[in-house]
Amino acid sequence: MHANHLLLEEPIRMASILEPSKPSFFPAMTKIVGTLGSKSRTVDIISGCLNAGMSVARFDFSWGDTEYHQGTLENLKTAVKSTKKLCAVMLDTIGPELQVVNKTEHPISLQADSLVVLTPDQEKEATSNLLPINFGGLSRAVKKGDTIFIGQYLFTGSETTSIWLEVTEVKGEDVVCLIKNSATLSGQLYTLHVSQIRIDLPTLTDKDKEVISTWGVRNNIDFLSLSYTRHAEDVRHARDYLSKLGDLQQTQIFAKIENVEGLHHFDEILQEADGIILSRGNLGIDLPPEKVFLFQKAAVYKCNMAGKPAVVTRVVDSMTDNLRPTRAEATDVANAVLDGSDAILLGAETLRGLYPVETISIVGKICAEKKSNWN
Repeated sequence: MHANHLLLEEPIRMASILEPSKPSFFPAMTKIVGTLGSKSRTVDIISGCLNAGMSVARFDFSWGDTEYHQGTLENLKTAVKSTKKLCAVMLDTIGPELQVVNKTEHPISLQADSLVVLTPDQEKEATSNLLPINFGGLSRAVKKGDTIFIGQYLFTGSETTSIWLEVTEVKGEDVVCLIKNSATLSGQLYTLHVSQIRIDLPTLTDKDKEVISTWGVRNNIDFLSLSYTRHAEDVRHARDYLSKLGDLQQTQIFAKIENVEGLHHFDEILQEADGIILSRGNLGIDLPPEKVFLFQKAAVYKCNMAGKPAVVTRVVDSMTDNLRPTRAEATDVANAVLDGSDAILLGAETLRGLYPVETISIVGKICAEKKSNWN
């Protein structure tokens, strides 16, 4: 057999790699969701994000009050008028999120191989060997040997800001843990995640309901991102709540899959939800790293078959502090789109990152390259 018979039809022309990228585009096929916040709430920056390709603005209520987010949203409205770009509004709920309570907001340094106590007594001050948390049921949910992660914006892989703990002992309501890596917790928000443990809290919390019924109704939100969706019933409950509010009957509910419990009930959740957000930050902790890509490919395929949007998160973490993504991240964005993702959701990169506009621009360019060059 001649060698040329073995040549496969190439899905992409090599010449197109050497052509300059198109200067102007709009990635109509793959939407970009940008989280607005501390580094991205002025009219100028939001206008830049819109011009770069952001078509959904996400407001994350895990932090910041309604007044703060309202100020950001008013600036978004001004930016939409001046740029003449359409932009939908997404409200992201808090859900049953466990957090360390650090009232002083001073950085906390934790040293590897020493012990730290997690306590539900929120009156105590956070120190290097005592961390108060906002959940009283942790001691009943964990056992010796369980893994707990604590960090800001959930473990970007830069382990200088995230802590990995192993439970050594449960003492009454306190949980004693061995610190596995040295790191400093800094800033206001440290999320706590226990691998593969059911947290006995409602998916739509009272705080969430308050935010939806005030801020959500006032601003007629387009999307509700339902954090920590674990069952189809969670979506039904949220939909019932929205329908009672009257003004939000058209609001679409995107179920955020963040843990193994959500994976177990994925098919039934997909039937109930209007779309799915694959929260790779939390899932990357609940699942072994080598399983994350399998989940992504299976879930995106199921969403495509059901004709419902699939949104992928945590794609260019390094751009929080850098002007360019790593090669692996750039490839990851493209592969997410090739798998059939309908949108890319940017979190810390646009919320508190140094380069929100550039991040949206680069992600958009990758999506555009896929669209124009891949058969």
